[in-house]
Amino acid sequence: MSPEGFLSALGPLCEREELSDALARLLETTPHDGPEFAQCLAIAKRIDSQDENSWYREWMRSAEELRAEASKLAQAGGLDGGRRKWLRAVDYYEAAASGFGSCAVRQQAVAVGIRACALEFLSMGLSPGEVVTIPWRDDYPLAAYFVPAPHASGPAPTVICICEPGHRKERSLLALASHAAERGLSLLVADLHGSGMSSRFDEIVGRRDLESAIGSVMDYVSARDDVDDARIAILADDWSSSYVARGIALDPRYAAAVCDAGLWDIHERVCLSRRLTPDERACLPGASDCRVARQIMCPLLVALPHRGWLRTDIATRLVAQMKRDHLDVTLKIFEAGRDGPPDLGQCNDFIFDWLATRLAGEPRLQN
Repeated sequence: MSPEGFLSALGPLCEREELSDALARLLETTPHDGPEFAQCLAIAKRIDSQDENSWYREWMRSAEELRAEASKLAQAGGLDGGRRKWLRAVDYYEAAASGFGSCAVRQQAVAVGIRACALEFLSMGLSPGEVVTIPWRDDYPLAAYFVPAPHASGPAPTVICICEPGHRKERSLLALASHAAERGLSLLVADLHGSGMSSRFDEIVGRRDLESAIGSVMDYVSARDDVDDARIAILADDWSSSYVARGIALDPRYAAAVCDAGLWDIHERVCLSRRLTPDERACLPGASDCRVARQIMCPLLVALPHRGWLRTDIATRLVAQMKRDHLDVTLKIFEAGRDGPPDLGQCNDFIFDWLATRLAGEPRLQN
């Protein structure tokens, strides 16, 4: 069944925009002819379109079942298989939360389930991970997961993964931890949901200084004794992030970065210019003015899906313009897979190979 057929199977429920959007996001990471797609369809068929609570109930039940299967599989020695099931459970928890943003009880239940997936993975992972608290605002510290490089005998090169506002760190932890461990890298994953279960994310996300959180995360990581502060890289959780690009501009502490180098900001500027009068357009910086890229001092990887928010020919042209001022910029466009989206495992392999190469070198001497 096609994604369109999947959506129509839900009938009236999918007339609600937030629910259809949730399904669209879920299907973006689901091969269209694989068992996971069939599982999604089976869940959809159980949802009673006349009972609004059925949506939440069915996705939550499926998430809990997957989480239990993941734990059982990991305990039996199948950690990678368990990791994939935990990842899918996170997807289902997030689907369950869609459409119930004002229900604090349900949102908290979803957050508890997602956090449990991460904690169970950390307890059985290749290297013992920990939950850490990072000072940011006086009344709003950040929570993060830190997974040290396995068998490290001293300060290790480290990758910071910063999640886009609204994204949850647990998905990135489950998706990226093995890639970092296999290359001898420590990993810290942080988001903006705050510490504790009673997050005030909705009031925080509207702040104009969100990028300052990225500097606070870097302050914390570089101060750790088990981190080589000369070999720290940063990675946007969905690869292409102007949020991360703005946050690291003019910060010389990074050894490498994976983000969009300001492409989204340029894209928005171009779209805005089409709505302006000629006089107003003349006052707007040109699309070729890649100021963010010029301000980032470390090697840059710009990674984009072939069918994403920006056409590949435009991305190629803009990155070529960036290279005039920033020689170490690499553009990688991931081709779509046979069943739809690019294979995320292969994409992350490429990204972490690139990061490991940039973070290679002599380790910092311990004091």
